[in-house]
Amino acid sequence: MKNGNRFDIGGHRFFTKVPEVEAMWHEVLRDEFLTVPRLSRIYYQGKYFAYPLKPMNALANIGPVEATRILMSYIKWQVRPSRIEDTFEQWVVNRFGRRLYEHFFQSYTRKVWGIDPSEIRSDWAAQRIKNLSLPKAIWNAVSGANDTSSLIEEFQYPRLGPGMMWERVRDLVQEKGGEVHMGREVVRINRAGDRVTSVDARCWSASGEDCGTTRIEGEHFINSMPLRELVAAFDPAPPSDVVAAAKKLRYRDFLIVTLCLNHADPFPDNWIYVHSPDVRVARIQNFRAWSPDMLADPHTSSIGMEYFCNRGDDLWDMEDEGLRDLAALELEELGLADAATVTDFAIIRQPQAYPVYDGDYRKALDVISGWLKTLTNFQTVGRAGLHRYNNQDHSMVSAMYAARNTLGHAYDVWDVNVERSYHEDFEVDRKKQNALAAQ
Repeated sequence: MKNGNRFDIGGHRFFTKVPEVEAMWHEVLRDEFLTVPRLSRIYYQGKYFAYPLKPMNALANIGPVEATRILMSYIKWQVRPSRIEDTFEQWVVNRFGRRLYEHFFQSYTRKVWGIDPSEIRSDWAAQRIKNLSLPKAIWNAVSGANDTSSLIEEFQYPRLGPGMMWERVRDLVQEKGGEVHMGREVVRINRAGDRVTSVDARCWSASGEDCGTTRIEGEHFINSMPLRELVAAFDPAPPSDVVAAAKKLRYRDFLIVTLCLNHADPFPDNWIYVHSPDVRVARIQNFRAWSPDMLADPHTSSIGMEYFCNRGDDLWDMEDEGLRDLAALELEELGLADAATVTDFAIIRQPQAYPVYDGDYRKALDVISGWLKTLTNFQTVGRAGLHRYNNQDHSMVSAMYAARNTLGHAYDVWDVNVERSYHEDFEVDRKKQNALAAQ
């Protein structure tokens, strides 16, 4: 938050088909949720395409000749699909055809991940867009039917953004006598055999001053830090094959440049996906379209320019003023707002935001998880802690399972969102749910 304006790092729709998660959200925030209509578009080749697909808009932008070529390409790949589906490229081409893949998947995927889609494992596509194909996208657009969660038409959203939920969770924990320590970094995890005994945490003051390291002991430990750092923090160190596997894990970093403009919203969308290789921004958020209460002044607008990068590259290391100038210029180049209307800005850098599904990750993850499962009082959860590109609801499920395990249950946190590849496939065992509700 800056000067009364709140931001959402990445844009978090609150949508789930997991009843336990839905119940938790409303238990915490009660009536503080808004129902937000989804409006998003894709910017490609100088034109804006409605997303989800709208046939007349897409046809007008692509043209009948290219639309015919896309259809013929799709038919070709349905008749003679690739027999191997190891990569993201192979997976998408088999379901959409090469021509549509080259239009709408290739350039954006390369921008987001920084590597060619042929180097990304098909696991990622199967998890994120499993139930979507060209015929289904067209049918959804024509009929209005939709069971693919990435294409939902509306969603819930906390009135003051996702941070509001975790501020409230902090307060609830403290009200019940618990402690929440902010400004801490776990630098060492001390273990004796198959049990973790304590963690050493470095702390900082509100002004950023190093306040030294403290040791925290406990009976149970639950982790959410990235697995690469987690493995490196154990003392004594894990076996050499586990250490070597952790070093193979890769991440994509992320930063958002939030721009405050001196006029009302320049566009109505929640966010815009920018496929054009001519600019470096990948997504653009309009925070008022998520919730009007995220803005301090209703006569201004707050825009989030999202960039994917790697620590140490020119974007990550760019001075804040340089990032402001770049974001303002690209906002103008896209025809959305004049750079001169920017009155304030904030930069948020998020290291290791996205686990990379490259050719090495699966074998490495199997080695790491196999060893971690031998620890009797230690669990790891969430996107970073499982090296899995879960949405927030499945990350929460993994944490719920870990919490219940400390009370004697035996859930496998590594199983969340593996076979159940996305929201629409996740069904909670009703008997388990009812039994837990009765506790």
